[in-house]
Formats: sequence, structure tokens, C-alpha cells
Amino acid sequence: MTTTQRRALVTGASSGIGAATVRRLRAEGWDVVATARRADRLTALAHETGAEPFVADITSDQDVAALVDHVRATGGLDAVVNNAGGALGLDTVADADLERWRTMYELNVLGTLRVTKGLLPLLRERGQGDVLVVTSTAAHAAYPGGAGYTGVKHAERMLATTLRWEIVGEPIRVIEISPGNVATEEFSLVRFDGDAERAAKVYEGYQPLVAQDVADAIWWTLSRPAHVNVDLMVVRPRAQANNTTIARTGV
Repeated sequence: MTTTQRRALVTGASSGIGAATVRRLRAEGWDVVATARRADRLTALAHETGAEPFVADITSDQDVAALVDHVRATGGLDAVVNNAGGALGLDTVADADLERWRTMYELNVLGTLRVTKGLLPLLRERGQGDVLVVTSTAAHAAYPGGAGYTGVKHAERMLATTLRWEIVGEPIRVIEISPGNVATEEFSLVRFDGDAERAAKVYEGYQPLVAQDVADAIWWTLSRPAHVNVDLMVVRPRAQANNTTIARTGV
């Protein structure tokens, strides 16, 4: 499958994996619609890469409807990269913060659903396309304090898997990328309410993935020949065996 003149939409594009994916796809010659809530970051990314910015909150029905209308009116779509998401806290089940859980479900699960449901008709109109969902290794196993995040990522994974089963026979691929620990500027910082010291400890004593590593994986799966579907790619740091087993040195 050639990437020439292909057009992708990337959610959560203002930082981290999303921004790295925009850069990677643009470097490969793709047209990219970059969407996120923060207009200033999207504008800077657009100036840097030539991507098209579109400010939208994927937890808003109205924003997603406007995004879909815009994509339809400006040339349609070949691929959607559902990257927006995130974790909040490490609450035990007994001490769960319901508002944190609700926010995670709204962003990771319902946000992905809104975007995918809205853009699937455009992929069908194209006659060939890709729905890519960035989940996490949290979608594949539990860990103490992680029930909120593992729960939403399991749900997001089932969304992708079920969609693949439901549309089998159509020329649309459904791809899941599940990263392990990725050191980005915001993921752990947001998870721990801006506690930079606590966030840094997540990545101490080993080399975590960086956003570009995941962006490379995303591009590779999207660039396979049209008959090849990469159902699932799990990408971890070499030092990470599972969600909680990490070989750390000097700590």
C-alpha cells in the first residue's frame, strides 16, 4: 500500500505520541489532520509539519460532529488514528475516585467511539481505509492501583476487536497498537496531578520507549499492503517484561 496522497486524522495530536505520529506521517508524505483541544500547540505543530490543525474535544458530541463535517468537506479520509486518551491516578478499587474513572471512560472509550463512529462512513466512501486504536499494555493485564485505567483500555481494546469482527469482508483494516511504558512530556505528569518528581520515578533506572518509537510502529502498520492487517502490536521497552516487572539499574 502506498502512502502517497493518503490522508489521516490523528487525535490527541498536541503532544506525546499524537504529535510524534503527525510528524512521522507528514515525513512519509501523508496529508494529516491533527486534532486536539489545545489550539496553541496544534498551531505550532502545523507550522512545523504542514499538518492541518482542527481544534476539537473528542468528549464533545458537537465538536466531533464538526470535525467529521470538516473532514468530509475537505477531501475525506484514508485512516483515523485514535490516539487521544490518558490515565488519572493510581486509585485502588476501594478508594476509587468516581469522577476520575468517569473522565477516563469518557476520553478513552467514548471519545474513541465518537470519532470512529463518525468517520467510519468516510472510510467506507473511500473504498479502503484504516481504523487504528492506540490502547496500552494496560488493555491486556491488571495491576494494583490500575483498575480505572486498565478497565478503560480493556474496553477500548474490545471496541477495536469487535469492530474488526463486525466489518470483516469490508476493505477496512482495524489495527491496535498497545505500548508499554512511554516517556512523554505529559502522560505520567497528568496521571499524578502535576507531581513531576513522582512522574519521573516511573521511568527511573531503565530506558523507556519514547513517543517516536510508537509513531514508527503506527506508520509501519498503516503502510503495509492493503491485504495485510496487523491486528495487534505490543511494543514495550526491552527492560519491561509486563506492566509491573521492570529491570531497573542504579535505583
